[in-house]
Amino acid sequence: MTETTSVSLLEKYFKISQRGSTLLQEIRGGIVTFFSMVYILVLNPIILSGPDSTGAYLGGGSEPNIPAIAAATALIAGVMSIMMGAVANFPIALAAGLGLNGMIAGFVQIPGMTWADGMGIVVLEGIVIVLLVLTGLREAIFRAVPKFMRSAISVGIGLFIAFIGLVNAGIVRPGLGTPVSFAVNGSISTWPLVVFVVALLTIIVLMVRKVKGALLFGIITGTVLAIVIEKLANLGNVGTENPSGWGLTVPAFPGNPIQTPDFSTVGQFSITGPFEKLGVIAVIVLTFSVMLADFFDTLGTMVAVGTEAGLVDESGQVPRTRQILLIDSLGVVAGGMGGVSTNTSFVESSTGVAEGARTGLASIVTGIAFLLATFLAPLFSVVPTEAAAPALVVVGFLIMQQVTEISWEELRISIPAFMAIVFMPFTYSITVGIGIGFIVHVIVEMVLGNAKKVHPLMYLTSVVFVIYFALDPISYLLGIK
Repeated sequence: MTETTSVSLLEKYFKISQRGSTLLQEIRGGIVTFFSMVYILVLNPIILSGPDSTGAYLGGGSEPNIPAIAAATALIAGVMSIMMGAVANFPIALAAGLGLNGMIAGFVQIPGMTWADGMGIVVLEGIVIVLLVLTGLREAIFRAVPKFMRSAISVGIGLFIAFIGLVNAGIVRPGLGTPVSFAVNGSISTWPLVVFVVALLTIIVLMVRKVKGALLFGIITGTVLAIVIEKLANLGNVGTENPSGWGLTVPAFPGNPIQTPDFSTVGQFSITGPFEKLGVIAVIVLTFSVMLADFFDTLGTMVAVGTEAGLVDESGQVPRTRQILLIDSLGVVAGGMGGVSTNTSFVESSTGVAEGARTGLASIVTGIAFLLATFLAPLFSVVPTEAAAPALVVVGFLIMQQVTEISWEELRISIPAFMAIVFMPFTYSITVGIGIGFIVHVIVEMVLGNAKKVHPLMYLTSVVFVIYFALDPISYLLGIK
């Protein structure tokens, strides 16, 4: 098969030019998305590295098996991202979800629970969500959300991912006497922060000059500068005794960039274990708590990425919604079976969209990069968070531009929208923002006498969110906590 034929087949299947993209844009967008998400290969192993209630570690052994968790995290992310691109033809990549993995790490601390039991709950959750997709309920809930609320969700996510970028880079951090503060005591006094600033300004300058590949060039510039600084200054990782170090990844070339992956966490799950140790009601509550967070995070991410890519129709609907939701749901099952927690759609995919990605080909490129990372983890870890985080900040700006689509002078619209927007970054949760926005929207419409105009599914989801926000007292009443 000739190169021209291959390109023609890609064009026909992914509709690259029809969506206003090019093969180069898709490849570049997929690479940028990967570098914006690669931090999960560092964070997920850290979050899942502790012992369960029996003292056992995920992946086996007498100590945290970081390499095995990292390898399986990359494997599942790679496979599911490729599936999303090939089946749904949508520029969203998947990986282990932050927050969701923390919930599973908490579940395995319940007396008697093991890592296999915790992953079993993830598999159960995934099966339930798959059934909701196949019955059309998950898509129906998405379509029941008013257009202004979908815009608000996108804006809130824009603020949220910009905040993630600022926090990950350390330019925003806990303050002395204040919840957060700027840099180190108000000053950019460390080399990692300088890298962040240089990378951010590089992206901004290139963007306003309309240079294609601005995000990728910014990440590369920051990484090269970081490698030089680390070589000269030997900063190491940040810590209480080393506040000037790098946040997560030390930008230094490894001695051997290739390693044989350890997939010992794959298959480490038990569906029957949680029922035997906790009982049916407790398992339902725990599964529900994870499911609700995963359920609405994906809806918000899909809207934000689809809108940024210009792939939504006039009514705000995303094409191939059912396929997107199905692959995302299967990602939950795969994450549990792989022993690396729930895999979900990543809002960082919007960085690739900002680079021009418009089709599932970009997701396939991201997936291939994750698969390579199972062997080349030391090489990919060269990119420090401080060099990748500026891309998140800039994409946050791009997504936030949708704020003009909300009628701010109309209080019945602007108040629920505002609540959804501010609660996302301030609670560090997309789900919480969506839940608060839904509840306030329903209450406002009822007060104004418009109860019949609200879609029944909005009432249902609002009630479910009320239960979700009261899960702690409900768990105590059921004797789970």
